[in-house]
Amino acid sequence: MKIKPFYRRVLYYETDKMAVVHHSNYLRWLEEARIDFLEQVGFPYDQMEKNGIISPVLSVSCQYKYAVRFGDTVCIKLKMEDFNGLKYRISYTVTDKETGELRLIAETAHFFVDNDFKPMRIKKISPAIYEMFKSAVGIELYDDN
Repeated sequence: MKIKPFYRRVLYYETDKMAVVHHSNYLRWLEEARIDFLEQVGFPYDQMEKNGIISPVLSVSCQYKYAVRFGDTVCIKLKMEDFNGLKYRISYTVTDKETGELRLIAETAHFFVDNDFKPMRIKKISPAIYEMFKSAVGIELYDDN
């Protein structure tokens, strides 16, 4: 299975006084890319929530490589690095769409909980979601330009 990258054009309100994207906005973009990824592999996040499955963030790590400015469009490619039935980890590479220059390297870790925020083993609750996550580990991305 191959997944299309997520493209995001920088909006003016996302920039700071230095005319570059404020660092907090990258986290929002990673979330947007993750939600897009889940839709592409067949399990939209809203469907997971309807099934009583929530996937909060455990950790975030970002290495800012070069500033992104208003009007730029970035390409976010992600890869499901690992999944053990309770937790999963995703890596992200953010590049400039036009030049391909690296802008950010990031990683997020998530886990599954129910509506009461009790950890859950996804295989017991939803074998289909378990299989989707298991098969998503290592999926390659391609550029759809």
